[in-house]
Amino acid sequence: MLNVDLDLLEIRDNEFVLDAGCGPGRHIWQVSKVNRGVSVAFDLDIPSLQQAKYMLEQMEQRSETLGSWHLVSGSVTSLPFADELFHKVICSEVLEHIPRDYEAVSEFIRVLKPGGILAVSVPSHFAESVCWKISDDYHNTPGGHIRIYKHQEILDLLRKHDLDIYAVRYKHALHSIYWWSKGIFGLKNEKAFIPSTYYKFLVWDIYSGHKYTHWIENGLNHLFPKSTVIYCRKP
Repeated sequence: MLNVDLDLLEIRDNEFVLDAGCGPGRHIWQVSKVNRGVSVAFDLDIPSLQQAKYMLEQMEQRSETLGSWHLVSGSVTSLPFADELFHKVICSEVLEHIPRDYEAVSEFIRVLKPGGILAVSVPSHFAESVCWKISDDYHNTPGGHIRIYKHQEILDLLRKHDLDIYAVRYKHALHSIYWWSKGIFGLKNEKAFIPSTYYKFLVWDIYSGHKYTHWIENGLNHLFPKSTVIYCRKP
């Protein structure tokens, strides 16, 4: 499940692309399939980087990667990269976890080339607010979400850095329903029938790409999307 649309990210051959806070690597896997340049997976969590590495190695053995890929550990508020190194930076579902979000965005801009693109996704305000009301465990956990962005707040955070916002998309409303059901029946209750059954449906939907569920989700994305994705260009 991708939050960032690689077509809107405008990846071209031989670029430097950074996935900042990559987690297990869902975006960097796809980037490495289309980028003939350098794809960098960056995260503070070593086990997540190990998962990303395993999949990238499997893809490389199947000749599914085009350029080179690298894994780097560190904090998004202090990126260990030179100024204006990357053509594209992805930051998906990260800013809601960290106290110094302004510093993180400043770092993304610092390492981004002039004219480069930053894609940021955060949980949408309504769906996230429901999750917080349903379950204290959803946000009262180490490394969990520490804030809920209102729509204008995340836009203002990016505009304070003089970024040109050229697209906003709303994604994954069907996943909002899943997380609400998880909150109701217990986040750690893996055997709860409704969320576990619904999860199987989501997995089927991701792999099948069925057009009818795609249409339904597109409609629901106007009501309660799980994520808001913002595409910005550095002047």
